[in-house]
Amino acid sequence: MNPIRSIRRSVGALRGEGRGRVLVAIASGWGLLVGTRMTYPVLLPYFRETYGFSLSVAGLLVTILWLGSAIGQLPGGILADRYSERRVLTAGLGVVAVALTGVVLAPGPVVVFLATGLVGIGLSLYPIARITVLSSIYADSVGSALGVTMATGDVGQTVLPPAIGVVAAAIAWQLGLGLLVPIFLVLAAVVWVVVPNGGTGSEREALSAELARDVFGVLRTRTMGLVTVVLFFYILVWQSFTGFYPTYLVEMKGLSESVASAVFALFFGFGVVVKPIAGTAYDRFGMRRSLLAVLVGPVLGLTALPFLEGFWPIVALTALVSTMLGSGAITQSYLADAIPADIRGTGLGVVRTTAASLGALGPVGFGLLADRGYFDAAYLALAGLMALIVALTTRLPRSS
Repeated sequence: MNPIRSIRRSVGALRGEGRGRVLVAIASGWGLLVGTRMTYPVLLPYFRETYGFSLSVAGLLVTILWLGSAIGQLPGGILADRYSERRVLTAGLGVVAVALTGVVLAPGPVVVFLATGLVGIGLSLYPIARITVLSSIYADSVGSALGVTMATGDVGQTVLPPAIGVVAAAIAWQLGLGLLVPIFLVLAAVVWVVVPNGGTGSEREALSAELARDVFGVLRTRTMGLVTVVLFFYILVWQSFTGFYPTYLVEMKGLSESVASAVFALFFGFGVVVKPIAGTAYDRFGMRRSLLAVLVGPVLGLTALPFLEGFWPIVALTALVSTMLGSGAITQSYLADAIPADIRGTGLGVVRTTAASLGALGPVGFGLLADRGYFDAAYLALAGLMALIVALTTRLPRSS
């Protein structure tokens, strides 16, 4: 598949009738949110220096962030089903602005952990409402819409971490995070103005027995179960890999902190290309073939990582591993298609909260291994988990 042609096809399918403004607003918010989330791995050395964190405690901080990002997705999905997505999206951006202020002004590590958890809660309100509103507006091209939106997230992850890292190195890490607060507030206002004031129109009572039966009736199929397990293992691998990759490059590969931040940004920069292609591939070829295409490379890359040295080989390997970023556009597009509209937010919330909450345990476990001198072995373990994901993907129906 020609990458440029695929991206043009994705963008072309999303134009028309003013809906592009909604996509731009939602994608901008998503880019800022996930870019902010990925500043934490870059700032871990500064947190360790400021508060004396070990690698395992630093991993716990990342786990708290990811756990917060997970647990609010089910409530966010329920709210998206019953009320305006506009309110949920705006609330997510506002909560993160408040939480970042807490991190910046924290007098000690306890407040840093609490405020970081609140950052995660704010992040967790955004994803489901983003999917439900886009799946409604772009019912005919949901894979392309989510692929482009998620690629915008990678723009944020490419730009923000090194930018915050430069400010942290030159002045202070608190200033870098503090500069994001007014941007969040401005984007919250933009989303409030641009996104339509209407939810999915569900008249069900929240958390009713009927709703629970319908949701679990959809989710207990074999294919849904496999997709949920694949999503869990993928989140565990992705969070563990990204949570420590800059630190690993500094401590084990001898790169400077600024160069490690740049390589980390490249990982997401490659995702800007990968995700639209993955979303378009899902629309054209379905889930099974698309997932296999993006997951094989990371198995090889993670296996080779402990044995490679030098800047350019590491850059090439980073590009190979980055193809796994396309799996989110594929699995989430499938879930949005497979779950009925009136319970889509709740169903997505159940799947994502379950998978992401369990997957959030990855960074703290990874940090414990690294603290005991098994940094390289931890990445080999991730390669094994990625191979397991590939094996599970081959069990999906060919028609999916």
